[in-house]
Amino acid sequence: MTIAPAAAGTEDTGGRPVAPGGWLGWLTSTDHKRIGLLTVGTCLVMFLLMGVLALLMRSQLAQPDQDIVDPDTFDQLFTVHGSGMIYMVFTPFALGMGIYLVPLQIGAPGIAAPRLTLLGYWLFALGAALMLSGFGTNDGAHASGWFSYPPLADKEHSPGIGSDLWIAGVVLSTTGVIIMAWAVLWTVLRRRARGMTMLRLPVFCWSMIASCLMVIGAFPALLAALALLAVGRADPAVFASNTWNIGYQHLFWFYGHPVVYVMFFPYLAAATEVLAVFSGRRVFGYRGTALSLLVFAALSMSVWGHHMFATGQATNDYYSLTSIALLVPAGVEYFSMIGTILGGRLRFTTPMLFALAFIPQFLIGGLTGIMIGTPVIDYHVTDSYFIVAHLHYVLFAGSAFGLFAAVYYWFPKVTGAMLSERLGRLHFWLLVLGTNLAFLPMFALGYLGMPRRVATYADFDGFTWLNLLASSGAGILAIGVSVFVVNVLWTLRTICLGRERKAGDDPWQAHTLEWATTSPPPRLNFGADRPLPPVSSFAPLLDLQERQSDRTAPAPGRQEASGP
Repeated sequence: MTIAPAAAGTEDTGGRPVAPGGWLGWLTSTDHKRIGLLTVGTCLVMFLLMGVLALLMRSQLAQPDQDIVDPDTFDQLFTVHGSGMIYMVFTPFALGMGIYLVPLQIGAPGIAAPRLTLLGYWLFALGAALMLSGFGTNDGAHASGWFSYPPLADKEHSPGIGSDLWIAGVVLSTTGVIIMAWAVLWTVLRRRARGMTMLRLPVFCWSMIASCLMVIGAFPALLAALALLAVGRADPAVFASNTWNIGYQHLFWFYGHPVVYVMFFPYLAAATEVLAVFSGRRVFGYRGTALSLLVFAALSMSVWGHHMFATGQATNDYYSLTSIALLVPAGVEYFSMIGTILGGRLRFTTPMLFALAFIPQFLIGGLTGIMIGTPVIDYHVTDSYFIVAHLHYVLFAGSAFGLFAAVYYWFPKVTGAMLSERLGRLHFWLLVLGTNLAFLPMFALGYLGMPRRVATYADFDGFTWLNLLASSGAGILAIGVSVFVVNVLWTLRTICLGRERKAGDDPWQAHTLEWATTSPPPRLNFGADRPLPPVSSFAPLLDLQERQSDRTAPAPGRQEASGP
């Protein structure tokens, strides 16, 4: 598709049509960097909106027998919050990072199928808008959980157009994510620069390969499940048989477990690259890490049944075994991160702090995941706040910290300006405090028997002080995220006024190719004045730094003259 000239001045000197500028240029751009930023920016807006919903829920649960919102509204809040964070924030944000960074890291001038990639973004954005529009309908938004099991989600038990809008929104968003994953995967496989072999790809690119394979392999199962749900809403007789009720769960969780790793791998890889740069060392166990990502992705397709232990319709021994087997590739990745920083000369910048905190916090989410992959424990804590705590240690204490490490690390590449280190450190410490204060008490709440998805509880239940702690932590998180928003907006304002703190092209002494070009990069990524350096490993800029250091070092046995 070409852009036809609409007025004088829309053609270049050769008579070729020129893309529009301004906001229209952004919204119709086929530049992978702009598409990536549109995706990431939309996800961050959704992140803030979903955070507001979480604050409403935690305000409701801070004390027993409160009625800040009614039970039906509370159901809508947790449904849209969970759906938004998974379908509209962490998953597409990961793909948005890949769209922006992968072509730069492999030395490509652009992304494969740029128009298709832009279509993927617009499908995702339209899906997000449709899901949120449910709040404006007479019956409110969808209220059956982010998984929406039938028969709870059928027309009889979930009437109203809000549920139909939710289905349409998730279908559109998921379709867009699948399209974006195809584009990123095709780019990394077919558009690498000379010398960039597969075993010279940065760890982040390997994480995107594994994530895209899971998106392509597992996400169509969600589309099939939602198609089944839509048919069941049109014909309630479909879910009169338990066969289709359980069948829906199998389809959904075949998607539902791999998506956890799509929301994990890119953030793990971002944290790993940050650790390597600010330790001044190469990624430890690079080949093992790349292999572990692929093994992890393959195993993720075999564990979905552990979400269904309580149904009695899953083979416990098999799904428990495959769940525990995930410890092996996960352990390789953790040892890689720890081995990378051991013996390094650590620089405790804001991105480094977030990357370091990622390690122990996500470990809590991972280990509790193994616990609930064991049937005897799962029977006790299923559908309790223990599950809520586990999920939030995976997605917030883990992935969100990797996300913020990525934002602080690559912000100078995107804008050419530095975010405030002082505000960044304040943001970090508020998030560490708020995260653990909000979610650690939920493990105890779940073990003591508080069910998830309840709008209130009685004073005699004994849950009051733990809920108050969790709600206080949520308030601290809100303050921390507000500091981050102020930091970003203030820096963008200084850029607009020309008063920004210039970052330079590579303020971090980074290791990968995206830092070999200008910050921000030009339209085709690498100009004639900035030729690609030779690629001889997965850290080509570190190779270049070492060669330059060797050339400036005195020759062995040679002494500098001293004295007059």
